[in-house]
Amino acid sequence: MKWSFVKVFPDTQACIEHLHNKDFVSVVTSPHIKGKNNVILHEGDYTQKRLAVWFGNEARGISDLAVANAEACINIEMFGVIESLNLGTSAGIVLYEITKQRREFQRKFKRGKRGKCARQCDSRA
Repeated sequence: MKWSFVKVFPDTQACIEHLHNKDFVSVVTSPHIKGKNNVILHEGDYTQKRLAVWFGNEARGISDLAVANAEACINIEMFGVIESLNLGTSAGIVLYEITKQRREFQRKFKRGKRGKCARQCDSRA
């Protein structure tokens, strides 16, 4: 991720209003709760200019208010007996996929000046 920030809000509603006013697309992650648009992690598109990713805590999960205001509910596809992952593992997996997609998007579609090294590196790939 090229730019990221952390901001603390007094409650969920204040955060949702801030993100809405700043034109962010919000997505939530949950193995159990389903939103209005449910997406398996690797099938989603995370190349929006402003993207906010919500993670619930391990005990209570993600809030109903966050789910109701999210554009998508992301699910990490798992097989076998395990139904969920701990928060740190889930965050790492989700942020890796988002970063991978955003870097690929920038590589393909970013316009502007590119240095000689970047052109040479692209031609070797």
